[in-house]
Amino acid sequence: MAWEEWEQLKAEAAGQSSTAMQLNRVPDEQDPGGGPPGGDLKVSQQDLAAVGDSAFKLFDKLGKDGRDAWSVSQSAARDLRTQGFDLGDAIDHVQDRWEKQLKTLLDACAHISNHMDFTQNAHAGDEHYIYGVVSSIATLDEGFTERTQR
Repeated sequence: MAWEEWEQLKAEAAGQSSTAMQLNRVPDEQDPGGGPPGGDLKVSQQDLAAVGDSAFKLFDKLGKDGRDAWSVSQSAARDLRTQGFDLGDAIDHVQDRWEKQLKTLLDACAHISNHMDFTQNAHAGDEHYIYGVVSSIATLDEGFTERTQR
């Protein structure tokens, strides 16, 4: 490559773009050439908190009301068996199944509630980390800009 050609390419490159760092990003929704709107999944901290809160409320209500139903059916099954009715054993069988299903549902609600709390805290930590990294890149970029202006 000839020296003149090299100098020409450098001059063209310098005229086309700055030496500042540029990050790729999703185009704005208002940008007509930006493609379909809403390309990224966005969840706010309020959304996560609302899901976790709903799961906790369901856990709490099921825990109270579900166990109340269990104790009533347990009492009814015992009374019917005492009186010699076979229905008491059938109610007892249904009550055992109810208890297993209730425990499964309570575990699922607790898992969802706890996971939303964890996710909310993890995302907050990620945001803090990303902010620190991007801030340090901007500081580094300023150093390069200062060197090119000298």
